[in-house]
Amino acid sequence: MTWSEMQPLLSQACWDTLYMVGWSTLIAVAGGLPLGILLVLTDRGGLLQNVLANKVLGQIVNIARSMPFIILMVALMTFTRWVTGTTIGREAAIVPLAIGAIPFFARLVETAVREVDGGLVEAVQAMGGNTWTIVRKVLVPESLPSLISSTTTTVVALIGYTAMAGTVGAGGLGDIAIRYGYQRFETQLMWITVAILAVVISLIQFAGDLAARSLHRRGGRSGPAPRLRLLKAKEPAPDEVSRAA
Repeated sequence: MTWSEMQPLLSQACWDTLYMVGWSTLIAVAGGLPLGILLVLTDRGGLLQNVLANKVLGQIVNIARSMPFIILMVALMTFTRWVTGTTIGREAAIVPLAIGAIPFFARLVETAVREVDGGLVEAVQAMGGNTWTIVRKVLVPESLPSLISSTTTTVVALIGYTAMAGTVGAGGLGDIAIRYGYQRFETQLMWITVAILAVVISLIQFAGDLAARSLHRRGGRSGPAPRLRLLKAKEPAPDEVSRAA
């Protein structure tokens, strides 16, 4: 197969892969972020402590994470057909990709949120902040660098999932590698596909690491000072204390 024949195939495959990964990542973040935060809030000592709910959610997440993706695709075929009207193509592949990524991302979010300094949470509570305020002003902003890294990890995992989705006609680079590289013995095309995947993953990992480091350095230079000023602003002045006495 000549380069002129391979180019349109690779261009469409790259677009299909990015399309599936992009939409799956958005859905995974939208579903996994609140789920991961909820796992932290309902745990022992959490702001919404509920041991039973935490165990149920944890078991659901563990079961979903333990299922191999190729089996998940087959198990969700009926649901996928109900949602998209088909079980073949990139739109159909987004359903199992997103559902498989949600529990994976939720566990990463849980780990990231648990790293937040408990003293900040107590400070906001002392100032009268409710649970929503703590989540919005403390848990998410303070864990943002780790959340960016978690999102990067999820994107890289989804790219690998799309290769498996190619076995059921989802399209993308994995489909090209299997149909042309393996089944038609187009070794050159298969290695080009592998190289493209390696470059894409490297670029995504580099961008994610760069964003996470940038946020971490910004938080390290300016993070504690605004919080300290905020706490001091809430403290009564000495003359106010003497007048109140």
